[in-house]
Amino acid sequence: MNIALVAHDNKKILMENLCIAYRHILVKHEIYATGTTGQLIEETSNLTVHKYLAGHLGGEQQLGSQIANNDIDLVIFLRDPVTSKNYEPDINSVLRLCDIHNIPLASNLATAEALLLALDRGDLDWRNIIK
Repeated sequence: MNIALVAHDNKKILMENLCIAYRHILVKHEIYATGTTGQLIEETSNLTVHKYLAGHLGGEQQLGSQIANNDIDLVIFLRDPVTSKNYEPDINSVLRLCDIHNIPLASNLATAEALLLALDRGDLDWRNIIK
């Protein structure tokens, strides 16, 4: 399955730790991430990551395009809800597209862990049927 990983600056270390902890699951799938997040994930967890541009340079739009084309099966977007971003419309667009196209989405650590464990159990195999 194709998994997209995005993390705002204040959540990048959390994303790195998540990828280290669940590397045994993530290594079985194709990983996509925005620029800096992807680079950090590769360095800390030794996973291969297909990298988009940095989020504020269009990476979230690239992700949105893949979601709209049904090329992403799961999104983990660890976002910072406290700090306002000037590219907030792009962020909201990704969330909206996940809702429209029934892409499982985690926006916090608790949900990310639940989705990764569900993925490992095969609970998300229905995504293969609708492709």
